[in-house]
Amino acid sequence: MKRSDFMLAGQQDRERYIVRPEEQIPLTMLVPGSESHLVSTKELTVSFLTMKAGSVFDVHSHPQSQCMIVLEGKCDEIIDGKIYSVSAGDVLYLPANVPHGAFIEEDCRVIDVFCPCREDYMQKFVEQHPDSVTYFRTV
Repeated sequence: MKRSDFMLAGQQDRERYIVRPEEQIPLTMLVPGSESHLVSTKELTVSFLTMKAGSVFDVHSHPQSQCMIVLEGKCDEIIDGKIYSVSAGDVLYLPANVPHGAFIEEDCRVIDVFCPCREDYMQKFVEQHPDSVTYFRTV
């Protein structure tokens, strides 16, 4: 394989496959004090989530598997009735339907990946940003 075997993608090509969430996608409030840039396809949702100290995600479950990558800060995750302190560099895997929640002790930034997509999150996005574009929903 050689680089010269391929064409350079144009802007329209780029927009089909690439997005800069923090620049192009407005924040969606998931719970008070926690907002996310949401990228979603038919198959998965990626949440670029900023959680402020003092915010809380009540214990809940969902049919999607979830992988959470902690980028900055720390929080106490409740998973299946136990508290786990997590911080930058930790990666969590939550199988579908496992009860979980969180207490945000200090400002924290994470990336959550859900499979299949979180339609409830996309509904929040549409309700909060009715005139905005949802990326990759048709790819």
